[in-house]
Order: sequence, then C-alpha cells, then structure tokens
Amino acid sequence: MDTLRALSAFVLSVDLGSLSGAARALDTTQPTVSKLVAGLERSLGVRLLRRAATGLSLTHEGQRFHERARRVLEDYGDAVADAREQVQQPQGLLRVSAPVTMGQRYLNAMAVEFLRLHPGIQLELVLDDRFVDPREERIDVSLRVGGALPPDLVARHLGTWPRVLVASPGYVALRGKPRKPQDLVAHDYLRYAAGDDGVLLTGPDGPVAVPVRSRYRVNNAVALLDSVLAGAGISLQPTWMVADLLAEGRLVRVLGRHTGPAQDVHLLYAPRRHQPLRVRVLVDFLAQRVAGLPGAARKPAAPVG
Repeated sequence: MDTLRALSAFVLSVDLGSLSGAARALDTTQPTVSKLVAGLERSLGVRLLRRAATGLSLTHEGQRFHERARRVLEDYGDAVADAREQVQQPQGLLRVSAPVTMGQRYLNAMAVEFLRLHPGIQLELVLDDRFVDPREERIDVSLRVGGALPPDLVARHLGTWPRVLVASPGYVALRGKPRKPQDLVAHDYLRYAAGDDGVLLTGPDGPVAVPVRSRYRVNNAVALLDSVLAGAGISLQPTWMVADLLAEGRLVRVLGRHTGPAQDVHLLYAPRRHQPLRVRVLVDFLAQRVAGLPGAARKPAAPVG
C-alpha cells in the first residue's frame, strides 16, 4: 500500500502541476507528498522530478515512468471497483465537462436529476467552450458538440442535429421572408463571432454558399439566440437550441428546405478495460437524455474509438 500511495503522490503531482496540489487531492501535507516521491525515487534509483521555483518538470526517466505508473493505478482501481461493484451502489466524485450553452440549457437540469437518482455520487459540472482533454484535466466524461474527435479517446455518438435558419415573427413581419438563399444578402444576418463571412446551406439543388455579411456578431450562443428572439435578424441555429421555440411560435423557420452543416454530439472518455460503475451509469444516463433532446436527425450510433 505504501508503494501505491507513493505512485499516487507522484502521478498526482505531475497531473496537478505541484506537490501541494497532490497533497490536497490525497488529503495530506506537502512535506508528506515530497517524502513519498523522494522515497519512490530512491527505490527506483532514478530521479523522476525536477523541482524548481517555477514548478515541477519531469526528467526523461520520469516521463517514461509517469504513464506506466498511471496505468498501474488505473488497473488497481479497476480491480478494486470490480471486487466491490456487486455489493455497492455507484459512489464517488465525477467531473463532467460540456459546452457552456448546452450546459446551461440542458446539462444542469440533467445533473440535478442524476444526483437525485444516485445519492452516493458527487458531481462537478465544468462548463467551457474550449476542448477539454479528459485525460489531462482529470475529467471523467466530456460532452462534445461538433469538432474533430481525438483518436485516443472513446467517442460515443449521441445523435445529429441539423442547423436551420430562424427569425422572430416580428422580424419576418417587418422585413419579409427570403424566398431563395441569395435573398439573405439583403437581410440582417446574425452569427457567432468565430468564423468567416458567408453561410453554407444545403437544399434541394445541393450545396450553396451565400456571401452574407454580418453587422452583429457575438461569441456567446445564448446571447446570439436572444438577439434573434428580439427581432435583430436571421441566424443559423442547431435544432437542439430552437426546436421548442419553433414549436411555441416564438421563432419561425426561413428557407425551410435548406439546412446548414449539422452538429454531431459525442460523449468522450478515456479508454479503460473496466470503467468505474459511477462512470458507466453516468454515460448511460447522459446518452439517453441527450439523445432525447428535440430536433435530432437520427438515433445515436454505437460507441466508437
């Protein structure tokens, strides 16, 4: 057990970037962690860490040893989880990351429901629009909307949501509806701040690129949608964002035979032979709930990766 504790101290010191961070994670003191790592280095006969005022860095030997030590700890955790699983309910801390907008609009309510179903679990929901690597940031499950999929992670596909052009009834009453894609050039087109001018649509005659220019851009999807609802213009929105608003009549579709590039939604997590029970129940729960969001184009596929 002393060896496992020393391995944990070393791996956590590297992953969290400091001995003090590892001490907090292990609920001990920094001198204790330092002694554990020093004892591990003595037993191996090699130096694993360089300690400096600016922080920690791995030696060449430490780099090679770090990944193997992490796998040893994961294997031990898997073995313990497997032995206890038949007599235990899911328990422990789960860290989940998701994009800000989907997190605010749906994931927060799902998290509250999940905690109600599993009283032995603590959950931390991290909302961030940047890509969060589950391995590097100690995230158990990451919800990914669009973007490239890392080849070293398991990616469970939950569904595909088209993007559709929408406007408020007030905007349409004042400015009219475009009848063909090229008519968008004469309208106020609202867009997310990232990306170039123009919009790519697919319709009955195939893809068409429209050189729209936007007077207003915003880097927050909720703010963008609020602007559309306020009558500021036309915007391309994923159906998971607007299906309920269309059904309520608060938004209307324009160019209803055309759609923009679809959004695929995946759950990402690190590949392991035996996922802890708490991770498995969370993945199954989110897969069911997210796949049921409005406006999906088709049912989710099986996990890949």
